Amino acid sequence: SGVSRHQGRITKAGNAHIRRVLVESAWGYRYSPAIKKTMRERISGLPPKVQAIAWAAQQRLHKKYKAMMRMGKHKGTIVTAIARELAGFVWVIAMEIEKIQQSEKAA
Repeated sequence: SGVSRHQGRITKAGNAHIRRVLVESAWGYRYSPAIKKTMRERISGLPPKVQAIAWAAQQRLHKKYKAMMRMGKHKGTIVTAIARELAGFVWVIAMEIEKIQQSEKAA
């Protein structure tokens, strides 16, 4: 009913290893988004839609990291919030790849 919104926290349900990997990955969003040589080589075989989702994730999560830093949030809290949102982007990419694979099977 107000202007603020509450997404919830990253839960301890599910795979602890995956949760740790997401949190470790989230630390990378401290740095400005860029597609450097090694990243270009790594994503070269991916569908353009997946590349676009990944680029949007880089930009959004870096912006969120910086915004939360300006608000004075603790770095651990920021990284956990980024990891939670990163899980959503991973899910969207997985759904997109599944959709592509299903359309290739149908063809």
